[in-house]
Amino acid sequence: MTTLLWFRRDLRLSDHSALTAACKHGPVVPVFIRDAGLDALGTAPKWRLGLSVAALAETLDAAGSRLILRSGAPAEVLSALARETGATRIHCVRAYHPEEPSLDFELCESFTAQDIVFETFDGRVLFEPDSVETKSGGPYKVFSPYWKSVKSRDIAAPLKVPSEIPTPADWPDTENLDDWALGRGMQRGAEVVLGHTSPGETAAQDRLAAFIDDAVADYHKRRDLPAVDGTSGMSEYLTYGEISPRQCWHAGLRAREEGKRGAEDFLRELGWREFAYHLMVHMPRLLTGNWREKWDGFPWKDDERAAEIKAWKQGRTGIPLVDAGMREMYVTGRMHNRVRMITASYLTKHLLTDWKVGLRWFEDCLTDWDPASNAMGWQWVAGSGPDASPYFRVFNPETQREKFDPDGAYVNRWIAEGQSDPPDTALAYFEAIPKRWNMSPDDPYPEPVVALDEGRQRALDAYSNRSF
Repeated sequence: MTTLLWFRRDLRLSDHSALTAACKHGPVVPVFIRDAGLDALGTAPKWRLGLSVAALAETLDAAGSRLILRSGAPAEVLSALARETGATRIHCVRAYHPEEPSLDFELCESFTAQDIVFETFDGRVLFEPDSVETKSGGPYKVFSPYWKSVKSRDIAAPLKVPSEIPTPADWPDTENLDDWALGRGMQRGAEVVLGHTSPGETAAQDRLAAFIDDAVADYHKRRDLPAVDGTSGMSEYLTYGEISPRQCWHAGLRAREEGKRGAEDFLRELGWREFAYHLMVHMPRLLTGNWREKWDGFPWKDDERAAEIKAWKQGRTGIPLVDAGMREMYVTGRMHNRVRMITASYLTKHLLTDWKVGLRWFEDCLTDWDPASNAMGWQWVAGSGPDASPYFRVFNPETQREKFDPDGAYVNRWIAEGQSDPPDTALAYFEAIPKRWNMSPDDPYPEPVVALDEGRQRALDAYSNRSF
């Protein structure tokens, strides 16, 4: 009664419904597949996924099991492994990207015809997208009523790690993770970013525990301050399933019961992630085109070779808070959420650039890249998406800096030019970027590529000629 346990973006052993169920049937053969979807990932997410797979393999080894690595189309890989192992069941955690549910349906039909049980389990989201609907029966399009409808739902307690993972008498052959070279595209930046990431389930649990013990109490006050460690840091771990949303949810509930004020805000942020998946499942256009179709004719620029766009990507716009955010992303693989909004607003409004240009750059540079959250965030800022800020609202990076980084600690942490003794974090940017960019910390800090008042007025003029 061998079961193939197909790991996807659920790279953990705790609170893993598919694993728990598999252990009840007999021997379990864990497998991770390098498929076309993995190969299509951006540079940083692909590299970070490789670190997560390596961490999972170590965890399984410590538990007396092992992780089998194979490359190819899932149907072919799983069929081959079923023949090699005599597996009668295949388990995996349910996926929600528009292409994945149809794949799972096809796999289920195919394996059922072969007398092999193909079963999917929960674990990627808190609320199954099809289980949340408006009173009229359709999907929600606005976050507030969505949140109101789900926030009081009972969420099952997280599952513990199985006491034993049954093993087969013989293990099938496995490929070598190093041969996949998932970090090739990072080049010299890999060593820099590696110092700012701690992959794996153990690190995820430690980070959550530390956040709940301390920072969550003031989360509502500190989460918008980019110079302090005031956020949960869970986005990267949730991206690869090194921790489950259910584990985060129950930790937040416990903190709320203990009277920690910021816990409610933390739970709401988990709700935002759920809303993004809800929209992606019901309205997959969110990922590729303007959610509000009236924006389809808006005259955004999309020439990625343009000097202004190049300056934005390289953190050389001449606007300190924007540049600091872009450099933080290149050094750490992440960017503070408040600064993400500001950098996105600057690109789409001051530079009148198509939000998809920014989405693609984040997709290549963020180690916590998530297709649903990334797309919803970009469209929210641009004004073309659901729950968007008023399209005519243009974030002013200078007033935002004065409010959220008044002493310049964040900006100075990431921008070396102009400092007599810049910190290592600022200098690390020049170690991570491609040499062809020809940048040096000794360069003068650039003048703004567009003055803030000029860029704001240009955006408002463009909006005034449209009917939204």
